[in-house]
Amino acid sequence: MIQYSLKCENEHGFDSWFQSASAFEKLQTAGMVTCAICGSAKVKKSIMAPRVSTSRSKVAPVEDDPKTAPVPSLTKPANPAEQAIADMRKQVEKNSTYVGNDFAAEARAMHEGETPERQIHGEAKPAEAKKLVEDGIPVVPLPFMSNRKTN
Repeated sequence: MIQYSLKCENEHGFDSWFQSASAFEKLQTAGMVTCAICGSAKVKKSIMAPRVSTSRSKVAPVEDDPKTAPVPSLTKPANPAEQAIADMRKQVEKNSTYVGNDFAAEARAMHEGETPERQIHGEAKPAEAKKLVEDGIPVVPLPFMSNRKTN
């Protein structure tokens, strides 16, 4: 396995793991390596420091003084894109009803006039979502998963 630091045409930086250097080249040529932030397929390798260790001794990475080093937060968005998605989630959850796995049936019933129209969100299998779109029922995929616990 090899990890590359990548950068897209919009200067978004991200890391990704690949089985080998040739696997990265093959996936990139096929347009299957995309930016984790904006989805652009124009991605190139960034300059990165190699991770080298010898079999005789492991060299610990050089770190700043831990007392002054910033501590990353796992509960706060790491960048503006994550913040925008978090804000969108709050708006969706505040202004719509969660219908869970019944989303496709609820959306179809509203479209056909069987139930009153209202704002809903939930889950649908890809085949169900595709059928809704084919039938002219307006749906939009959301860039986040539900907070609801399923078990």
